[in-house]
Amino acid sequence: MLVQGDGRIVSAVRAVLVDLDGVVYAGERALPGAAEFFATLQRLGVAYAFLTNNTTRTPEHYAARLAQLGIAVDRAQIVTAAEAAAGVVARERPGARVYVIGEDGLRSAFQRRGFVLTGEAADYVVVGLDRSFDYEKLRLGTAAIRRGAQFVASNADALLPTDDDFVPGAGAMVGALVGATGVAPRVIGKPKPDMLLLALEPLGVLPREAMMIGDRLDTDIAAGRAAGMYTALVLSGVARAEDLPAAPVQPDLVAEHLGALASVFARYRGEGARAE
Repeated sequence: MLVQGDGRIVSAVRAVLVDLDGVVYAGERALPGAAEFFATLQRLGVAYAFLTNNTTRTPEHYAARLAQLGIAVDRAQIVTAAEAAAGVVARERPGARVYVIGEDGLRSAFQRRGFVLTGEAADYVVVGLDRSFDYEKLRLGTAAIRRGAQFVASNADALLPTDDDFVPGAGAMVGALVGATGVAPRVIGKPKPDMLLLALEPLGVLPREAMMIGDRLDTDIAAGRAAGMYTALVLSGVARAEDLPAAPVQPDLVAEHLGALASVFARYRGEGARAE
């Protein structure tokens, strides 16, 4: 069932946070055991939510996509780096003027909270992946930061994997602003813990009672560790077993896919757990 780790730790887990791409699905197909895993969590009364560093899509988009794969989920169970960034700014300064460099997912996250989106006299500059990024956006963002606006990055992923190559990620836009201003941003998405801690709040679960599941050691597992959570790596996405010996951050569990973790939860959280 497991490649590495002691499955008994899941007996302490009351909530699970799960990355999407490479964990639940790859492209248009569900990965092995994905629907079974969430059905198992529901049966056992373990809460769960989904996390993604992607800021180009809305939670509604992801909810619809998961439904197509046979995974019923409420919009509130999906936390994007865009939603997390908007939540952080809303706590710090409700009603702030925000200059957003990003796409629909990032802009709508701020609009839903009633923020004024403007390039003039902005209190915050918030940056995500923007495939129409240009010199004018760089100029406006630079000017706002130089005037004292807070600089927030939804994530700092420099590259994003595609089927046959890598493409620039939000980190490329962030890097341009860092180069122009000399100011380092506050990063909200993984591997920082902010998004994970935000996702746990409505679940009413402490970090030590939760598990982060992902397919990347440098973002998912690092974020889980930083948040003080249990961690599980699945080998259905980016990371491979041969990456583990050299990794600076080690997961508590390693499994081939979510289907294998479903068996672990069923064994150590289910009826069989009382007999062991």
